[in-house]
Amino acid sequence: MKRLSGVFFLIVFQLCALAQTPTRPSITGIDHVAFYSTATDGVKKLYGDVLGLAAADPVESGSVIRYKVGTQWVGFSPAPDPKSTDRMDHVAFTTNNITEMRRYLVSKGLKPTQIEGRSDHTLAFSVNDPEGHRVEFVEWTQGVILNPQSSAVSRRMIHTGFVVYQRDAEDHFYRDILGFHLYWHGADKPGTPDDWVAMQVPDGTDWLEYMLNQPQKMDLQLTGVMNHISIGVADIKKAQAIMESHGWKAHGDEQAEIGKDGKWQLDVFDPDLSRVELMEFKNVRKPCCNDFTGPHPSE
Repeated sequence: MKRLSGVFFLIVFQLCALAQTPTRPSITGIDHVAFYSTATDGVKKLYGDVLGLAAADPVESGSVIRYKVGTQWVGFSPAPDPKSTDRMDHVAFTTNNITEMRRYLVSKGLKPTQIEGRSDHTLAFSVNDPEGHRVEFVEWTQGVILNPQSSAVSRRMIHTGFVVYQRDAEDHFYRDILGFHLYWHGADKPGTPDDWVAMQVPDGTDWLEYMLNQPQKMDLQLTGVMNHISIGVADIKKAQAIMESHGWKAHGDEQAEIGKDGKWQLDVFDPDLSRVELMEFKNVRKPCCNDFTGPHPSE
């Protein structure tokens, strides 16, 4: 009888402990990506004039301007070290419960910052991933504000990417803790290790792209190619025509092409050489290396 009672209390204790363990709230997509800039006038020319995105007041400390991509945005602040080759500040994902998200990450042994409120009716905190990339989580408290622009090339940011050196450690953070899952992966040359790994958010279609197999020391140009954002378009030719109507002309590496994933894409660069990749939502040919394993985004 005593043994049965002990087993009963053990079960009750385990159930109570399980009930107290925080569960991960939803992570639905990219909220924003922030960069550093040494030439905000040139940023305005690319984002405002060429891409046709609406400028908005900054909401983060130190930021000077941001541009709306539908309900998402790209922000810029002065580069604290103009000699640094890395112009990416942080990436941010949306969640449906900021308090529980922070509590969940603390339960996993992480050390997020305190939650703060911002002027655009959002609550946010940040945490560093294993390689030191700053990741923010954002909850909208009064609904997402849509600021449509008839002249905008895109109304949707579909992914962001940065250099990754320790894939296993990043997988533990993004896959095991945050619940991201594989969307696509591939290599520049068949039969070689992955150069790109697209990890999709658990409750949406946006993704984070690991940029692999890069040297430890990179110049500004290579870092700008790797640490990038991508805005989605339904038709790359129509998107290019809109940019051309805004005075843009194809030159150098800024040419439309089909990528290894079978999607049309076109790269443009800001004055600090940070890349903006225009990408069609769906592939037009079979991707190299591996098939897609998650749903495609849409406008």
